[in-house]
Amino acid sequence: MSTVRVALGQRNYTVGDIAGNERKIVDDIHRAREANADLVVFSELALVGYPPQDLVKRTAFVDTQREALDRIAAETTDITALVGFVARNPEAYGKEVRNAVAVCRDGNVVGRTVKRLLPTYDVFDEDRFFQPATRQPVHALPDGTELGVSVCEDAWNEPDVWERPEYDEDPIEDLVDAGTDLLVNCSASPFYGGKGAFRERLFGAHAKDHGKWLVFVNQVGANDELVFDGRSFVVAPDGTLACRLAAFEEDFAVYDVPLDVESPPTYDVADEPTTGPAEIRSALALGIRDYVHKTGFGKVVVGLSGGIDSSITAALAADALGPENVLGVGMPTRYTSDASEIDARELAENLGIDFLDLPIEDTFQAFERELTPILDETPGVTEENVQARIRATTLMAIANEQSRLLLATSNRSELAVGYTTLYGDMCGALAPIADCPKTFVYDLAKHLNEREETIPERVIEKPPSAELRADQTDEDDLPPYEILDSILAGYVDEGQTTDELVESGHDRETVERVLSMLHRAEYKRFQAAPVLKVSPKAFGVGWRYPLAANYEGVLSK
Repeated sequence: MSTVRVALGQRNYTVGDIAGNERKIVDDIHRAREANADLVVFSELALVGYPPQDLVKRTAFVDTQREALDRIAAETTDITALVGFVARNPEAYGKEVRNAVAVCRDGNVVGRTVKRLLPTYDVFDEDRFFQPATRQPVHALPDGTELGVSVCEDAWNEPDVWERPEYDEDPIEDLVDAGTDLLVNCSASPFYGGKGAFRERLFGAHAKDHGKWLVFVNQVGANDELVFDGRSFVVAPDGTLACRLAAFEEDFAVYDVPLDVESPPTYDVADEPTTGPAEIRSALALGIRDYVHKTGFGKVVVGLSGGIDSSITAALAADALGPENVLGVGMPTRYTSDASEIDARELAENLGIDFLDLPIEDTFQAFERELTPILDETPGVTEENVQARIRATTLMAIANEQSRLLLATSNRSELAVGYTTLYGDMCGALAPIADCPKTFVYDLAKHLNEREETIPERVIEKPPSAELRADQTDEDDLPPYEILDSILAGYVDEGQTTDELVESGHDRETVERVLSMLHRAEYKRFQAAPVLKVSPKAFGVGWRYPLAANYEGVLSK
């Protein structure tokens, strides 16, 4: 059996930018042909970007990308290209469109594969938009090689990997039974920490179980809350990784697949991607960069309190956009310590970003005078929230005046229990670290400081405080973050009950208090800025709980 020379086109697509996405696809077709490739593979819905959401319900949108597909097909002289696109459903029933991959060759669309398994969990809602396939064909290359093409979720049902498979179908097995020589999966698989290694294990299991070579091409880049890490690869029939593309950046590779060889004779594998804080840093920087640029902006503003969260947010923004495009703003009041003001300035100097000092004490006093008829004599939460909302107004004024996006600085721990001010520090166009627990934020700071001090050491060492009242620390209002984050991880990520959390060593009263705060804060999270997803279960589109409800007693059992 012959060797198939396969090109992997790992690209960063912008949702809806059909013309821009088309150019990237055509460029890689030309590049693949120059490399004498037989086949070039692109990711799921490459032509429209993933996820296109309700855009696929617009006739003009679907028609425009179909016209673009014809132009792409016209470029496929002497090469076969697999291109993700939105196909019309020819049946008289069901959804009007399908999530499909076009097989393009010699100027024409000669076949297509439609996605069969449509995910409806976590961040996915594909059944809302697409009609699934009931079966999938194999596609022959000119040399007779039979391609078994699947689309993302079609491969996420390997029975040896999942304790409880999501589906009772296995499209990969069906493609092999139909005579497939080479398996190809076109994906838009969102990132979370550690997912790259899991993907390689999953697809390695498919390859080994069926004794087939497998090519996986993933989207890279970020669209809204979702970050796509790329890491496309080729797996040999023995489950060994033969080729891996870069993480978190566009890449292109050509690999000669020897179909009659079970293990790769040579390796062309990119370095094993880093995990932990380094991996999350790369994901967040990519998420910030793409969100800012794809929304048509170039600069951001961050409120700098001298605390750990705003410091990390500013550092990530400088990493993503360049320090010249980041503005830090200090907004002290009577409760802001001298140390915090010094730390905010020092951070800005370390990062090389501009810093603006705008005290809000006079404005705060004006609000206190105006609100005297409704305020208690002893300052409380209302006065604290007023300060946060004055700061938000100030930052949004700067954002408006200077055409910047405001980055919110809340972390996952605060967002979970509502220890954040709606229309105050929650204000912003994007919340970069809102899927990072407070304890992990400190890990990020230590990572950023490995080569040289980026985050001032005092910021890392001092007790965290909102500084909205005298001598305030976060632990006045919350359990220690190590305990809080452990409870949240058990409940949110692992689905543990109150009793199970107590059995694991937590105090029952603390657990019940944390879970009560979590669900009472649902209305706040519903109005929060988009959260960059870096964990398996992030607050945002993948977290859907009712607002006007009373279910705490039920879920605690």
